[in-house]
Amino acid sequence: MADISIIIPAYNAEKYIDKCLDSLINQTKKEIEIIIVNDGSKDKTEEIIKSYTDSRIKYYKNTNKGIGYTRNYGIEKSTGKYLMFLDSDDYYEKNACELLFKEAEKEKLDIVVCDYYKVYSNGIKEEFKIGDFEASSLKENNKLLNIINLGPCNKIYKASIIKNKIKFLEDSKYEDTTFVAEAIYNAKKIGKLNKYLHNYVIRENSETTVRDERCFDIIKVVDKVRKYYKKENFNEIELNKLTVRILTNYTIQQRVQADKKVGMKFIDEAFDYLKKEVPDYKNIKYYENRSFLKRTIEKSKLLTKIYVKLYRKS
Repeated sequence: MADISIIIPAYNAEKYIDKCLDSLINQTKKEIEIIIVNDGSKDKTEEIIKSYTDSRIKYYKNTNKGIGYTRNYGIEKSTGKYLMFLDSDDYYEKNACELLFKEAEKEKLDIVVCDYYKVYSNGIKEEFKIGDFEASSLKENNKLLNIINLGPCNKIYKASIIKNKIKFLEDSKYEDTTFVAEAIYNAKKIGKLNKYLHNYVIRENSETTVRDERCFDIIKVVDKVRKYYKKENFNEIELNKLTVRILTNYTIQQRVQADKKVGMKFIDEAFDYLKKEVPDYKNIKYYENRSFLKRTIEKSKLLTKIYVKLYRKS
């Protein structure tokens, strides 16, 4: 049994899977299990993975079933006390596993969150800092819902709060949002490590950057999160703030939408959802931290559409 199982879904990753794997086999912490699930790649991904002889690498292969299914499969195969998730084009700093594991063990944490770098195609690394917070639970500090990012990769999780309890969605593009939302709710104690340990590589035309007709999935995912938290009688102010924050972000992102008509339709549906679920959305505190110009645009469906058309990336 490993201390940490690191789960990596891989699909047509021949251009970057080696950097990802190198960052893992060279970790200062050696007691790790590297679980790679090849999700039906059609390039040389399998050949590259099989060229590694490190016994800690556990390789699995299936047909193209999507990232949600692939991550769930990796969870099932894991044996570690803790779980970590890494995309095949991302990589860790060499002491990431050691520092996150030590913090979790020392402070008896179910989840530890760290800061991360955004790495662009031109080689520039931009620091992305998660808001600081004292170790606590979401039930003790409702504001954590809007402090902790809902991506899975800059975190370590106690396996016992995940396995046989929480799964990634298998029928949605934004499969990780509900997973992290449920994980942080179920964690008895969450901590923050103020170090940049995860490198999030931003590639053009990647699964996470492309906006296509699947953008409507984010509305469905937000609705799932809302229903889950409402069932638990969670703080409505923080839940509404999260709803506005996510949907506002995605309406503005329609400037990179492949299909103009899809982009305009998404903006319509996102604002319709806000009006229905958060009738006073224009007064949500999320906007307080936005500049006057940004919040003026983001509160208005018409101005959002004008902005998207003017600054559209074709």
